[in-house]
Amino acid sequence: MSMLDDFVESSAGPSSIQRGGGPSAYSRSNTAAKPSAGNDFNDVEYEGFEVDDEDEPDEDAGMVQALETGFIPSSRLQTSLPPLFSLSLVQYTPPASILSLVTANNLLVLAVQPLSVIIINLNKPDELVTVDLPRPATDKSNAAPIIPVIQKLFIDPSARHLLITTDTGDTFYLPISPGNAAIQSRRPRPLRLRAAITAVAWSPFSGPASDTSVADGVPAKQDAITPPATDVLLGTSSGQILSLPLPPQDDIFKSVSISMSKPLERDLQILYALQDQQPITGVAFGFWAETDRKGKKKAWVVFTTKERVYEVQGIVSSTSTGGKSGGWAEEVFKPVRESTPKFQELPGDPPSSELRLYSAVSDSTGSGRLAPPSAFAWITGPGLYTSPLSSTYVPEILTKPSLLPYPSSSPSSSAPVFSRSATSPDSSSIPLSALITQYHYLLLYPTRIVGISREEEKVVWDEMLPLTGNERAIGLSGDPVGQTFWIYTDKSILEVLVRVEDRDVWRAKLSKGDFEEALTFTHSKAQQDIVLSRQGDALFEEGRFIQSAQAFAKSSRSFEYVTLKFVDVDERDALRIYLSDRLDLLDKRDRTQRMMLATWLIEIYLSKCNDLEDIVAAESAVSDVESLSVERQIMEEDIRNFMTTYQNDLDAKVVYELILSHGREDLYLFYAGLMRDHGKVVEHWVTEEAWSRAIDILNRQDSLDLYYRFASVLMQNAPKETVDSWLRRPTLSPRRLIPALLQRPTKSGSSAVNDHAIRYLSTVVFQQQSTDTTIHNLLLTLHATSKTNDGLLLKFLSVCPDDPLTERPYYDLDYALRVCKAHGQIQACVHIYSKMGMYESSVDLALQKGDLELAKINADRPEDDDVLRRKLWLKIAKYVVQEQKDIKSAMRFLESTDLLKIEDILPFFPDFVVIDDFKAEICTALEQYASRIDELRAEMDEATQSAESIKRDIEGLSNRFVTVEAGDKCWRCGLGLLSRQFYVFPCQHTFHADCMISMAMEFLPAPALRRILHLQTELVKQDASSSRILLSQNFPSTLNSSTPSGTTRSKITSGNTATDLLLGITGRNALLAAGDKLRDLIIPDALAQAVTAVGSTVVSGVTGVGGTEKKKSKKERDREDARTEVARKELDELVAGVCPLCEGAVMGLDRPFVKEGEALGDWAV
Repeated sequence: MSMLDDFVESSAGPSSIQRGGGPSAYSRSNTAAKPSAGNDFNDVEYEGFEVDDEDEPDEDAGMVQALETGFIPSSRLQTSLPPLFSLSLVQYTPPASILSLVTANNLLVLAVQPLSVIIINLNKPDELVTVDLPRPATDKSNAAPIIPVIQKLFIDPSARHLLITTDTGDTFYLPISPGNAAIQSRRPRPLRLRAAITAVAWSPFSGPASDTSVADGVPAKQDAITPPATDVLLGTSSGQILSLPLPPQDDIFKSVSISMSKPLERDLQILYALQDQQPITGVAFGFWAETDRKGKKKAWVVFTTKERVYEVQGIVSSTSTGGKSGGWAEEVFKPVRESTPKFQELPGDPPSSELRLYSAVSDSTGSGRLAPPSAFAWITGPGLYTSPLSSTYVPEILTKPSLLPYPSSSPSSSAPVFSRSATSPDSSSIPLSALITQYHYLLLYPTRIVGISREEEKVVWDEMLPLTGNERAIGLSGDPVGQTFWIYTDKSILEVLVRVEDRDVWRAKLSKGDFEEALTFTHSKAQQDIVLSRQGDALFEEGRFIQSAQAFAKSSRSFEYVTLKFVDVDERDALRIYLSDRLDLLDKRDRTQRMMLATWLIEIYLSKCNDLEDIVAAESAVSDVESLSVERQIMEEDIRNFMTTYQNDLDAKVVYELILSHGREDLYLFYAGLMRDHGKVVEHWVTEEAWSRAIDILNRQDSLDLYYRFASVLMQNAPKETVDSWLRRPTLSPRRLIPALLQRPTKSGSSAVNDHAIRYLSTVVFQQQSTDTTIHNLLLTLHATSKTNDGLLLKFLSVCPDDPLTERPYYDLDYALRVCKAHGQIQACVHIYSKMGMYESSVDLALQKGDLELAKINADRPEDDDVLRRKLWLKIAKYVVQEQKDIKSAMRFLESTDLLKIEDILPFFPDFVVIDDFKAEICTALEQYASRIDELRAEMDEATQSAESIKRDIEGLSNRFVTVEAGDKCWRCGLGLLSRQFYVFPCQHTFHADCMISMAMEFLPAPALRRILHLQTELVKQDASSSRILLSQNFPSTLNSSTPSGTTRSKITSGNTATDLLLGITGRNALLAAGDKLRDLIIPDALAQAVTAVGSTVVSGVTGVGGTEKKKSKKERDREDARTEVARKELDELVAGVCPLCEGAVMGLDRPFVKEGEALGDWAV
């Protein structure tokens, strides 16, 4: 939207103009050029300042294909795009006729009849400020004084300084305070210049970046009210160039009015005056960025008249005017003050001559900072004089001046196909005003507005002005900060709306061959394709094939077209670049296409490398091939980098075949290593018999399968290095290496393979703690077959670890015995026999070999079987006596063991032998026998004494007693101890007999319980006839807790009851297996009755008489008493051998606190 859309509908001022019945309010509408005959465009109605956000038609689609065929359809020539510019009528009716209009920094200032200035802030359009210039005082001699009229307005880019000129030659200065209407309503101040101002040049430094220092070192104020200081060059109607800092620095500025007859402004300087006193129509100045060694800058000034343009430049020490000293301007004009500066004359008498500059906004922060001017335009009689301006020092200020003829009143027939022009009525060829936009020139004519491309210098827009009957166009104004453009007439304001101004710049750049610039201005993929395709074609025609390939790769030009183009001229390097760039641009998902391109590139790289090698080989004898060698190295490095980058896009099998077909062994190994295909690398070095390199590759990779794959061939040819490699990998499976370990050496007589195999297996067995029987058997086999050192086999058999479960070696003893026998390893066989427990065989084999020491060692191995050891030693003794027939050796042999005596070996001697040689040994043996007899006699005497002592102790037991108090109680039931039979123990614990038996039952083992049950049965049988009442019958609380509830066992009528109960309820077999059931069958009361049947009171180990028995026959009573006494003693020893309380505490340590089923019973209701 336009910045004025939000402006209030009603405008200040009494006057309003209504046209065509339209509203007098502040409103606007868009207009479009009327189509000429044959034009297919319809009238376009625009509402306000809206921008069409719809996508523009892509007129460039398919252009790339057209470039290949050279045919562009006629539809391409038809215009289908909207105009770059359009007019929008601002809906505002000024209070009077508009005299002048300027815009800057989103501020619009217009002058209306006769002396009013209206200031509109486009950011706040409702704040409209009107400032009136002072009218001349009334002259008493003249009743009707002449009222001046505003002629022109000049505003700086930051919109803080405004100069107002009148037709009477007066100039007023008005400081602008945006956003503060109260301050802004102050009256402007007249300047004392004594000259009519026709042109103003503002400093390129504006806003916060400007130099705020002024003349005499007095700093200017900077705030929202007081504008910052700035430099101004003024052109006058008499041909003078003046310098004046703004705002003016004197006290008179505060006065209400100033008489024009007073002296000039304090800081005003006259810099230069033309001799012909031609009016100055335009002036501009700037500074180049470079400074010399002394820190000084260079400044330039351009000013124009109707027919001439002058250029002045020089070195300056500062960028301020410097007050009375003139500052930089004085330094620039001083050298040419007495002469004529350099100028260019263009004859003619244009009705209006303007000088325009274009400066881009240097930042997007809204500070209003502008970049140095980059374009220059001057309205002359012959045409529009234009030139770019350089931001750096150049000898000529106008670097590339050109004269652009004015367009005719009708559309040019030579306009390009992509331009748009409209029919306009005949008008003067010289415009009223001109503006420079970023990419175009705008020319205002009395009835139309024309846009010309700065790049192509052709008309791209021509539109009629929506004027009423007597309305006339006055001029153009542009806001360099806001980048807005305005047309003002005497009755209205129109805004020039810009629609994607750089839309066609790329075509202009393309037509000039500036492809890089054209790419920066493209707006679609199709446009980029056109530029890149044209660039590729142009570079191809120039023979710059590499650059052409790079351009083609970025375009959508067909792959076949480009590749054939390079193939036809045999430019394989360019083709390689093109294919590589296209590969980079392809989507990762296009696997097939990427693989084809990558494979083709591999072929090109390989061919290039071979070609370079052939050239180097051919020219090595006649020329310096260093550069070719370097190129070959670079190419080889390139192909390696390519393989690394695109390894995922290559088929390994195809690449291997390509490399091998070109004989590139180095690249073959590189690619295999890159793909981590170590098998091929190892296979290559094995084929080359480079064993060390093959093993080195194995060591650098992690696959164990390669170790197994190449184990046999490497073990056969490099056994030491191979075993070293294996030992670095403890994770290898020795079983899978057995075929390699069984390899036979390639050279006859060489045992290196066998020795290193033994080294590897020994490490596996003893360090890696392998328990594999196969590995142990193989190591034993290698030791047995080794011819270098037999001791290694015996060492292995001696230190080989045993299975902790079987206590036998991990190797197969039977197999080991067969192998050792087959290879004549007798000592090993002896050792194996010993391992097998066949000590007799081991000793026999040792003796058979004649190895007496080995036989002795094996004879002592059965440490737990002295009988066997003696037998083995007898075999050895027999061998020593009978085979060696050396009596002295036999005597020395006896000294090596304590199992044999001289009498043991005497039977082995011949029947007739002289005993002189072993007489001493016989005497020694006899002496030992005599000594042994004495020792036995002494031991017998000691035993006799001990027996006597024990007998005395037994006799003394009958006199032992314990005092029992009348109040003593049983430790189990708590009742009086003397109420029935009781036991007293030395620990002072006392129990009733039945209570003690019950307690003893709880900890006695099952065998003791069975014996007690048997004795109970025997004793009850003997006491059955008496039918005695149980002692505990009157004490039910003391019954065994194991008695079932509700059961009364008051008397036992016969001994068969317990027996029947034992045999009938549980069975004898079940009794023997269940201790708890045995406890249920034992009746403590019955045992107590049986033990104390004679009425004795029992003290542990002592019995006192205290009861009577029924009279029986003496013979019968004696027989029963004998049996009963034996049973009672045995039963007494079982149940009263120890205190049940003391012993029960020890025996019950492992019993649980909660019995089985007790926890569950707690929940019973």
